[in-house]
Amino acid sequence: MIDRNAVGKAAEAAAESFLQQRGLKTLQRNFHCRMGEIDLVMRDGDCLVFTEVRFRRPGQHGSGADSITQAKRHKLVMAAGFYLRSKKISSHQYCRFDVVSVSECANTARQAYEFNWIRNAFQADS
Repeated sequence: MIDRNAVGKAAEAAAESFLQQRGLKTLQRNFHCRMGEIDLVMRDGDCLVFTEVRFRRPGQHGSGADSITQAKRHKLVMAAGFYLRSKKISSHQYCRFDVVSVSECANTARQAYEFNWIRNAFQADS
C-alpha cells in the first residue's frame, strides 16, 4: 500500500530543493490557516512567492498544474492574504503565485523527479 502523504511530502521536499538550487529562499513550509494551506512560502529576490506543489505519477492525465481549479486558486489567494496579515507584511509587497508540477521519472532505478515550474501561474484577482 502506498502512503500518499509520504509521497506528497517527498515531492514537496524535492520541489523545495529544486527551487532553492535556482536561488529561492524558503521562508516557511506548509503554512496552514482556516482558509487553506500554502505548500511553500519562498523569497525570490524582492518577491514573495507562494508555491503550490502538485505531484503526478507517470501515465496520469494532465500536469499537476492542470489540477488547480478556480476554487483552489481562491483558497491559495485567501491563505496568502492571511499569511501577509499574520506576518505584518505590507500589502505593497510584490508577490506571485507559482506552481511546481512534480512527476516521477519513468524507468529509473532510484527515486527521480521531473519538474515543471510555472512562475506567476495565476494572479490574485483571477
